[in-house]
Amino acid sequence: MCCCRNADLLLRRAEVYQEYMNLIPVPTLRGSLIPFTSWIGLGRSMKQLYGQPLHYLTNISLKQWDQSRIGAKNEQIPLDTLIHPCKAEASIWLMEEVNRLTTSHHHLAKLWLADPMHHALIDPIFPKLQP
Repeated sequence: MCCCRNADLLLRRAEVYQEYMNLIPVPTLRGSLIPFTSWIGLGRSMKQLYGQPLHYLTNISLKQWDQSRIGAKNEQIPLDTLIHPCKAEASIWLMEEVNRLTTSHHHLAKLWLADPMHHALIDPIFPKLQP
């Protein structure tokens, strides 16, 4: 019974989280080139520059992209020399838009149930929403 109640609470948290993320508009004006050596680093810089969180699934993807470079012949080369910063940022915002607008809270809750450390990839940045 306790496990079922925890799952229900997590489902409700995922629903509130997804509804909130859906309300945040993805920035359309981008005025600076962000140097970056890793995907996670670029994501961190974008969060600071735009004052917005990134979706849990976006953070997971950035982490996986960085991990996928381990052992690559160009692993030590900074990413911004391999991929233009504008293209990299645009790719993240596109992924962010998809995650914000189309992710099911049921899917999020399922992922969160499987990962007891999921909260580490949920950004604590809360922008002011316009009415």
